[in-house]
Amino acid sequence: MTDRAYALFEEQQKARGIDLDAVKAKLKALRIETPSWGYGDSGTRFKVFQKTGVPRSPFEKFEDAAQVHKVTGACPSVAIHIPWDKVEDYGKLKQHAEGLGLSIGAINPNLFQEDEYMLGSVTHSDSAVRRKATDHLLECVDIAKATGSKDISLWFADGTNYPGQGSIRQRKQWMYESLAEMYKAMTPEMRMLIEYKFFEPAFYHTDLADWGMAFNLANKLGKQAQVLVDTGHHAPGTNVEHIVAYLIDEQKLGGFHFNSRKYADDDLIVGSVNPYELFLIFYQIIEAGQDSQQGIRETVNNIAYMIDQSHNIEAKIPAMIRSILNVQTQYAKALLVDHEEVKRAQEASDVLAAEDAVRKAFEFDVTPLLYAVREELGVPVEPMKAYLQSGYGQSILSRGKGGASW
Repeated sequence: MTDRAYALFEEQQKARGIDLDAVKAKLKALRIETPSWGYGDSGTRFKVFQKTGVPRSPFEKFEDAAQVHKVTGACPSVAIHIPWDKVEDYGKLKQHAEGLGLSIGAINPNLFQEDEYMLGSVTHSDSAVRRKATDHLLECVDIAKATGSKDISLWFADGTNYPGQGSIRQRKQWMYESLAEMYKAMTPEMRMLIEYKFFEPAFYHTDLADWGMAFNLANKLGKQAQVLVDTGHHAPGTNVEHIVAYLIDEQKLGGFHFNSRKYADDDLIVGSVNPYELFLIFYQIIEAGQDSQQGIRETVNNIAYMIDQSHNIEAKIPAMIRSILNVQTQYAKALLVDHEEVKRAQEASDVLAAEDAVRKAFEFDVTPLLYAVREELGVPVEPMKAYLQSGYGQSILSRGKGGASW
């Protein structure tokens, strides 16, 4: 992209009254956490597709993640999943990450793969199973302490398939008791991020089926508990940006798991199916960040942006890079919304003008802006091209097939 292209873009935005220096500063500050499991073999419920060169250990997952950060400059932390990423010495894993210019991000407990959890984990009717699940949550708190992690992300597959299979109200109480014990064990700097999913793998009822249930549970637990929005965990047609705005206003939005879906939880690359939705989510976040209320601004400033995707047919590292680029693009567009123009239209009850003020920001080509930001950050202006030309993808083929087991 030539300097002339950016000069034209700059002239266009200045004419609209957009402060491009402020926009660029926010783009440079955007941090997106990548998941360790996104670099390993994964698949559908029918099959795991093994690819040549995937990581054989948590240490190699971080090495792959470092390549994404190297070409984007936006991904300095990596979430880990326990026990998928279990190691004997977490201090050693932390040191390895830091040597690569990374840090260990959110800790994700796994409460859905043990045979005992077939009928539930923290909501199981057997107290011994509930105890095992709660102990695993406490183990993850200890891992967070050892790694310096601040966020613990919780998702539960708990639910039932048939009426009468379990007591819905009793299971609700058991879940609260387990999370309350975990909450008490956290340090004051930690956050519990509670995720939800409206169905699957439980098809009659899911114990945490929607944002309202997660919100209510977070409220009961305390200030250090917030809601995590997975952009794929909703029914088609759900207004996700409405949920985002509501949770921000209640100061209970803790973070995102970014992916995309055509139906529900397809775990596709974020922004690949409905980029306008992602843009509108960022629009709500940026608008709220201008609020005069300190608590609202603090909530916005502490949102954890995380990728959660299952790359089944794509090459792992390029798929992650594409995810990051899609997030950056929609965030850049959302930063170009003229909020004063929107406000004037709202106050005049001019529906079309208000919608136009939002939509036209989405329609801008922000490529010149992103190129300029990357040049100033000292990273490649075309991250995907830089990675593909680096030879790293070829160098890891010697790992063979198999990878780190889940």
